[in-house]
Amino acid sequence: MKKILRLQSALLKEIDKYEKLVPERDHFIDWERVHITSCAKLGYILAEERGVDPILAAAACACHDYGRIITGKQAGHAEAGYEPVKNFLANTGLFSQEEIEQIAIAVKNHSRKAETGSPLEEIVKDADVLDFYQYGYDMARKEQQDRLEHLLGHKVKGLKFSQ
Repeated sequence: MKKILRLQSALLKEIDKYEKLVPERDHFIDWERVHITSCAKLGYILAEERGVDPILAAAACACHDYGRIITGKQAGHAEAGYEPVKNFLANTGLFSQEEIEQIAIAVKNHSRKAETGSPLEEIVKDADVLDFYQYGYDMARKEQQDRLEHLLGHKVKGLKFSQ
């Protein structure tokens, strides 16, 4: 668990740094702070339930929006985070090269909610939509709503999406 705390601390420092470098953002910077922590917690729980390494899952969930943290933009943020998150993770010294690549692939593919990826990718996608749901955010795309409804096992009344 200390590994996740050290990672989240490093991510929060990155957010502080990029808050100054990229002042115009599609999402409030405070949302990024909350989202990395709550997604990591959700990912840990989902991983335990699914037989995936919970530390690796929590790390991937915490890092999944790294592209948005550094660019400030929602559009293309998943792909934009792929290479930079590898450099960030390598600099933390917390993960092996193999783990870094697994996390980076999950970062790159997390916006593809309608596609099925590795178990780690699926945990990141699920934690992402569950976190949006628990804070009352609308789903921006139908595939997010579909994933959420599948996770919850029923239609979610009043859930809006725009496309």
